[in-house]
Amino acid sequence: MMANQNPSESAFLSVLEQLRSSRTLHFKPIPPLRVAVLALDRYLAGACASDSGESCDYDYDVTLTDGRWRVKCALARRLTRAAQVNTLRCGSAALLEHLSLVYDETRLGRSCVRVEQARFDPSSAYDILGAIKDPDAIRWWTHEAVGSSALADADVPLRHNRRHYLSLWNTEDPHGTVWLPYTPPADVPIDVSKIAFLGDLEAILAMSRRPYPLLVRVLHRSRLRFYGKPGQKITFPFQAYLEVADQTGIMSLVLWNELCPEWYQRLLVGSVLYLQDYKLKRSYQNRSRPQLSTLPLTFYRSTEICLNPRSPSAIITVIPPKSVQPQWNLPEVTYNFSTRCEVESLASNQACDIVGLVTYVSRVERIRNRGNTVPEKFWMYRWVHVVDGTSDAPFILEIFASSQPEIFNRIFPMAYLVCTHMRVCRETGSGSAFYLTSSTETQLFSTGCHKKQPYLSDPKVKAFIQWTKTQKDRVVMRKTAVGGRYCYPPPPPVFTPNTSGATDGASSLMALGDLQKELESLQYREHRRVAVQGHITAVQYHRWPPGAPHTTSLNEQQVEHDSGGVARGSTSSLRTRVQQPSETSSTSSQSDDKNPPKRRRVVHATQKQYWTRAKQQLERLLNPVDLTEDEEESRRRPDEEGSEALSGPSPRPTDITETPRSTPDTSSARPIASWESSMWAILKQSVKDHVRCASLDRESVPEKFRFDDRDVVLHRLNLSPAKWSPDHPSEATSDIHTPVNFTGYLTLTILGLNQEAAVDSLFLPVYCPEDPRAVGTSYSLHDDTLTSCLSTGHIFSQVNFSPETFLSSASALEDERVVCLLDVCLLAENRVEIVCTKVYRTAEIIAPV
Repeated sequence: MMANQNPSESAFLSVLEQLRSSRTLHFKPIPPLRVAVLALDRYLAGACASDSGESCDYDYDVTLTDGRWRVKCALARRLTRAAQVNTLRCGSAALLEHLSLVYDETRLGRSCVRVEQARFDPSSAYDILGAIKDPDAIRWWTHEAVGSSALADADVPLRHNRRHYLSLWNTEDPHGTVWLPYTPPADVPIDVSKIAFLGDLEAILAMSRRPYPLLVRVLHRSRLRFYGKPGQKITFPFQAYLEVADQTGIMSLVLWNELCPEWYQRLLVGSVLYLQDYKLKRSYQNRSRPQLSTLPLTFYRSTEICLNPRSPSAIITVIPPKSVQPQWNLPEVTYNFSTRCEVESLASNQACDIVGLVTYVSRVERIRNRGNTVPEKFWMYRWVHVVDGTSDAPFILEIFASSQPEIFNRIFPMAYLVCTHMRVCRETGSGSAFYLTSSTETQLFSTGCHKKQPYLSDPKVKAFIQWTKTQKDRVVMRKTAVGGRYCYPPPPPVFTPNTSGATDGASSLMALGDLQKELESLQYREHRRVAVQGHITAVQYHRWPPGAPHTTSLNEQQVEHDSGGVARGSTSSLRTRVQQPSETSSTSSQSDDKNPPKRRRVVHATQKQYWTRAKQQLERLLNPVDLTEDEEESRRRPDEEGSEALSGPSPRPTDITETPRSTPDTSSARPIASWESSMWAILKQSVKDHVRCASLDRESVPEKFRFDDRDVVLHRLNLSPAKWSPDHPSEATSDIHTPVNFTGYLTLTILGLNQEAAVDSLFLPVYCPEDPRAVGTSYSLHDDTLTSCLSTGHIFSQVNFSPETFLSSASALEDERVVCLLDVCLLAENRVEIVCTKVYRTAEIIAPV
């Protein structure tokens, strides 16, 4: 093991020892010392006293290693920007140029190493990490003693006397060992002879009497709320709401502070609780509440139950399901499942539950919390398409982090997904476009965690499971996609600027000269939408992937499905494209090199086995009656037979035709067709500020989902992890990309009205219904010209498409004032994605009165 090698061979250890013996408490390695990043942790800063202009809401600890030794270091505040833009990330390399030793003068025996100056290489530090099998086996170094792990190995921050870390990219998710995981409740005797009812608590509060214990069932659970601020002394500033009920009604219960890490993940929806030493107080009214109109119970809104860690310390007992007695008359958890057809008629903001099969999952992005919150907070979200068999169209889900990171980060195509308490969102001005967005009370359940959930007995869930049994996995698989840039709903057909002074992105105009400053303030995977006005002075068409032979026609062949196939698709990406043999010639050679025949047979059998077992598991949950071997065999579908034989000669199915996988060299992308305004050659001379975008990044293009590459794809779609693991795909193994049918993109040059600033933005047209972005695009008022494409977002003619002919209509943009909606996202440092979502021409702009 590397940790047992001779310490004298470690340059890292030598540097740390020289720092410890330095009387100046500073040391500058010459040359800079190369190490790898094992972990990156974020926590609330102390009292803000930054004079350098950097954000001081959060501080970071970074764990570094040379493969033999590791040390947890504080990160100097001047380096926090590297963590915020993901240049400093787990698995990357760091060149240490200046280290210091910092003492906590308010505590005895506390000190830490601080990284004062360093350069970060975002590429993988494989030369250091490649031989590490168990990161936890690497020896710790601390200032107090070599090899001591009492402080360095503790899951607590190095500074400000903080006792826990925050999730790296949001504040809603539990993070670290301080958060106790769910464990089955033990059977503890309780006394129910004297209990209080929820209907009596308002009177008890008014009389200031000490209430009897409560016996209630959890109906809803909110996501965590973090309310900490820099300089605050509260140890665990967390809060979570639960809606609980007994036979007399429903009331809110609040879990406070230290009780959140101890109990939040153990108090699940459906749990029965026996509560003692709780407090009552007047309810906080200015908060969201779940819609519980389906229950014939009274909702007591003026009073709430508080579970506090002290004064008094609440006593919480979770009753095992087998010990719950019918005579307690506790209400069961109810659901309000809606099918895709039924959702069409729901009103805006109405809540519903949905169940379906995932067909598309976007990358994870972040947006800043509305308002001037301190500390700065981000919301983390992703878009998901789900089908349930009742409509050709999918559910379009905007799912925010629900304090369930283990589920949120594992949503992938072909999974069975249940989302509770989603709210209907109908955007004004977007026509009939609508979607479902998660609420504070939304809970997610995906394949692998449906067992014993209360919703399994719901008739609509049973109907969905029956529908999935009629589908062919291989056919559904061809209609799946992951990743890429995705924004919904489509922008309104007419642009109306906001004159109220609010800055809500798309409805308020930004001076083009201010765009650079906006881009420089972006953080990792942060998405913003801005509107700029000016003139389009140049358009270029680029082939994708770069270097691929250009074809002037998009040959499309419809695959006829038998009666067991998926329902015919429409705008929901459910149609199937099969590439011509010339397009797939490179696929077999690429995949054969990486996957030997025996491995391909095993992987594909494992893939079928996974889906088959998932369906059979849900079927057993719905119908728990044991079957005989003959009965089980008779219920198996013909295409599932033999799926569990991993060692037999199971050939790769011949009806799956894949698009060539590519790793495009974006630096070599050159336009194959272009247009320039007649005045652009002159006007560009006076442009002082020209924001130029790089070539198209593969993270911007949706790709086909392959079960073989599931873990690699999920690693790429999710945000960078807080801890490195040997199981994480490296940069080399994650270099797999199978784009959805997408042959090229545009680069637009937008010149500001004052002709002093310009920006180059990408425009990614939709070419085919298989692209998940095709859902919601308008096919009306399209005359097959460039201006129609910029307005609707898609290429109208999918046959005999010619970039040269397409750009011949660009002259209609000459001298026309336009408003462009730009979606910007920081994929990583120096990788800013600038995509034009829609171009409004003069006739589509309503000037304020």
